[in-house]
Amino acid sequence: MSKPAASHPPGLLNSASSETEAPPGTLWSRMKCDPQYAPEHLALEAVRRLGPEAAQWADRMRAEHPDATDDAIAELAVHRFTTLARISGAVSGATGLPGAVLDVGVLAWTQSRMVLHIAAAYRFDPTQTDRAADLLVLQRVHKAAESARLALGAAAGRERASRLFSLATSGPLTGMMVKLGVRLAHMAGVRAAKRIFAKIVPGAAVVLGTWVNSAATKGLAARARDLYRGAQTKTA
Repeated sequence: MSKPAASHPPGLLNSASSETEAPPGTLWSRMKCDPQYAPEHLALEAVRRLGPEAAQWADRMRAEHPDATDDAIAELAVHRFTTLARISGAVSGATGLPGAVLDVGVLAWTQSRMVLHIAAAYRFDPTQTDRAADLLVLQRVHKAAESARLALGAAAGRERASRLFSLATSGPLTGMMVKLGVRLAHMAGVRAAKRIFAKIVPGAAVVLGTWVNSAATKGLAARARDLYRGAQTKTA
């Protein structure tokens, strides 16, 4: 881990904060065409699109709070994004399987955004590709950074290929959506079955979504803080 040089789908934001966004449309298309590598595609896109935002935020927080410790700045990020995660499960008006997949995608995107902000709080460059590997390990998609990097390399190669050729979906649309939902749910730390239940049973989405999102995101935040605080101590 190296130290730093210091559109969403229509109707997505019906009832949520404007900060709660889905992954960009081109990423959704890529993940639907290649669900096996959905977490890797999301991690790569998050670093590209959200890394600069995280770096700018950390710089701004240090300028506004010159006496704040890195831990204190990280806590600001955790509070901000755990709050967003609580409402991210209700941002889509879609129901059933498509709504469940969209919900876990929004949650995984929000969590990735949080991790990049935590990295920036501890003075690690959130725009470096190493952060994509960190995301996949912290979100327990991969057990080690080495396997995460191999998978990211494969996903990047498939991304380049998709610009020339359309990656065919494996099986019918429903099967693809189930596979995508399971992969994104794993990344977000929630059970896809719970998401589907919350979308089918009226009134369940708010209660279940809030609890599941909050628990999964708090656990991820704790792991991210331990990782970057520990790495910062080793390099000090």
